[in-house]
Amino acid sequence: MLEGLEIKSLRKFADERGFFAEIMRRDWKDVFQEEIVQANFSISYPGIVRAWHRHLRGQVDCFVVLKGAMKICAYDDETKELDEIVSTGENLQIIRIPGYYWHGFKVVGDERAYLVYFVNRQYDYENPDEERRPWNDPTVVPKTINGREDDPKVGKPWNWFYLPYK
Repeated sequence: MLEGLEIKSLRKFADERGFFAEIMRRDWKDVFQEEIVQANFSISYPGIVRAWHRHLRGQVDCFVVLKGAMKICAYDDETKELDEIVSTGENLQIIRIPGYYWHGFKVVGDERAYLVYFVNRQYDYENPDEERRPWNDPTVVPKTINGREDDPKVGKPWNWFYLPYK
């Protein structure tokens, strides 16, 4: 995994009424290393890609997919390492992404995806901490994917619409 990228599985407590899950606790220092100052909610439609962007002034994003499924990726321009995580509302987890990595996601499956994400920097409408590049930027060419050099997608421009090969 890219340094600073963290994944924490969340526990669901189920009973006959439904379930309960904690999605943020101050004492989860493995994920929430910085103070959280804003929480955001996003709904994205099937097949939508929201990528690539990064934050150069210290913002860290902590994603929790509440419903649907997303392929979440983080990419390091220097090492050409790409980490790809599939996260779903059925298998709750927090994905911590240091903002200096290019990151984004694609909704996979045939339902809307609901995303809550926590950040350690409040959004500045006048001067946003956000740099963007196109979702289909041909210069995003991973040398490794999830630490593997033998992935068939390595060495090719990143394509969010690759079919699963497994």
